[in-house]
Amino acid sequence: MYLQIFLITFIISLICTWAMKKIALHFKIVDLPDKKRKFHKKSIPFLGGIAIFISFFLGLFFVRDYLLAGNLEISHWLGFFVGGFILMLGGFLDDKYHISPGKQFVFSVLAAVVAIIGGIGIEKITNPFGDFLHLDIYKIPFLIWDGVAYNIVLFSDLLVFLWLMGMMYTTKLLDGVDGLVTGVVSIGALITFLFTMTTMYYQPDIGIAALILAAACLGFLVFNWHPAKIFLGEGGSLFLGYALGILAIISGGKIAIALLVMGIPIMDVIWTIIRRLFEGKNPFKVADRKHLHFRLLDIGLGQRATVFIYYAIAGIFGLSALFLQSVGKLFALILLIIIMLVIVVSFYKLDKKQAKKEHEF
Repeated sequence: MYLQIFLITFIISLICTWAMKKIALHFKIVDLPDKKRKFHKKSIPFLGGIAIFISFFLGLFFVRDYLLAGNLEISHWLGFFVGGFILMLGGFLDDKYHISPGKQFVFSVLAAVVAIIGGIGIEKITNPFGDFLHLDIYKIPFLIWDGVAYNIVLFSDLLVFLWLMGMMYTTKLLDGVDGLVTGVVSIGALITFLFTMTTMYYQPDIGIAALILAAACLGFLVFNWHPAKIFLGEGGSLFLGYALGILAIISGGKIAIALLVMGIPIMDVIWTIIRRLFEGKNPFKVADRKHLHFRLLDIGLGQRATVFIYYAIAGIFGLSALFLQSVGKLFALILLIIIMLVIVVSFYKLDKKQAKKEHEF
């Protein structure tokens, strides 16, 4: 059954991606090379994210009976869908009309809020040293509708909001090399599928959704592999982080898996924000070539080699989550932090060395 679901979604994604490529070219919704951050030789169509969005939710619709067999309700999936649609709308407007970062940010906020309203939340998180930390104990009455009380669960909703925003902007900023974001998210989705198929954490509804996300991404990756024939676009780059982030939550708060898969990209975003603040720049309104994937390209690695490095790190640390307990996952995260610090220091020293050479000449 799982192989059939995967193949059907994969084929739908292939067809949708091909169709969106034609549509984007027809309406001239394309990314033009600028020889600074965009080195493709000709204009490349956007709207690839819409292909993933359509194929993902079509796949979910076909298996809708399985999705409601567990603890999740239709409101969770509806919130997921509406939030994703908001991202697609905002992404389309940005790809077509180049709206400001501030306006685009509003769509991301709305998507996260809609997911929370749909009931996506975290009741508790695992304490690596034992027991759980409960997040649903502080509730603020928000609305009573048809005799049902709706509350704002303070810590849970805040954590979900920050988590989804962080994941969305991690994949957005990671989207700078052909096939990078799509492949890493595919790895994260496949590892989530494997995790939810284990006896201890058996959740076939979440596993099927994760498998469908992986298939939708891989179908698109056929066209997005270097040299790319279509790009995700703004909405697609945000949606992939949004989707992986939600799957991490609804699988029972297994955020550690997503952290291990996305660890290096997340820390790259954190470092980028800190670096730009120290430079006196607004970290969300400027763009540069100092992201890790750009730095790897600049030292001579090709796009495919750079992508494979990210794939390897995501795969190795993500798979480790299948075998490690909470304390082990914590140590794996610490190891990722150490790796990132070594990378940051190495490139800092390289920059100083190059600056010294330029000064001498």
